Amino acid sequence: MFKRLMERFDRMLGRGVIDDELYEELEEALLQSDTNITTTTEILAELRKAVRDEKITQPDAMKARLKRAIVDRLGQTDETPLATGDPSPTVYVFVGVNGVGKTTTIAKLAEQLKKQGKTVLMAAGDTFRAAAIEQLEHWAERVGAEIVRTKPGADSASVIFDAIAAARARGIDFVLADTAGRQHSKSMLMAELQKVLAVVEKGLGRKADEVLLVLDANTGQNAIRQAEEFTRAAGVTGLVLTKIDGTARGGALIGVYERFHIPVKLVGTGEKASDLKQFKPAEFAEALFD
Repeated sequence: MFKRLMERFDRMLGRGVIDDELYEELEEALLQSDTNITTTTEILAELRKAVRDEKITQPDAMKARLKRAIVDRLGQTDETPLATGDPSPTVYVFVGVNGVGKTTTIAKLAEQLKKQGKTVLMAAGDTFRAAAIEQLEHWAERVGAEIVRTKPGADSASVIFDAIAAARARGIDFVLADTAGRQHSKSMLMAELQKVLAVVEKGLGRKADEVLLVLDANTGQNAIRQAEEFTRAAGVTGLVLTKIDGTARGGALIGVYERFHIPVKLVGTGEKASDLKQFKPAEFAEALFD
């Protein structure tokens, strides 16, 4: 995500001079990586102070200090695992705007859970698009998961309620519930999402074990707006970042955490099931800077 930023930073440091021009170029690079202006200002102020107080003169030392400043703002010192529910089933509800990769993420997670010996049921809660139902059905067959679906246009909350009842009756470990992609600015659609989660709570006897907001890493600063609206409507408990292999942006992640303190639970780095990984801050930081 920050690959281009780091390449540019290396070129800047190649001049061997730490001066105002360097800080100005670094500010531009951070902003172009979608780090918000407030966070950028704070990072640069911290960096200036460290350079002065620690008498930093070497490029590698300055780079290490910048790395620490950014990683500190990700907020997580270790991976934050997905919650599990007791009694079964554990229910994860996936939310987000159109095209961010919710269905693919569900398929990857289902495959991983199956390999761990868990039983999985997918709930085709995106009833607005026939293609979404068919796509989830395809993935369920491919990974060996069960599925509860209905005809397009049916009530999404009812589908997920039925999926929970079926999972409980069949002794299934996990329910992975898809929902329709919806623009966070559409209040009627967000109200419908609230209904879905209320029905989940009724059917499960507790709130959904995770409400996972799926964000495309290319989203940029709009990720903050999405996080705000979905958190208000759905009580988001974790983030899933997709497509981080295909972008040099991603600074918005810092702003999302600083504002909402929602942990990143999973990251998608490619097309294979194994490319969905738990977010491990230390490893992630090394990947950003090395």
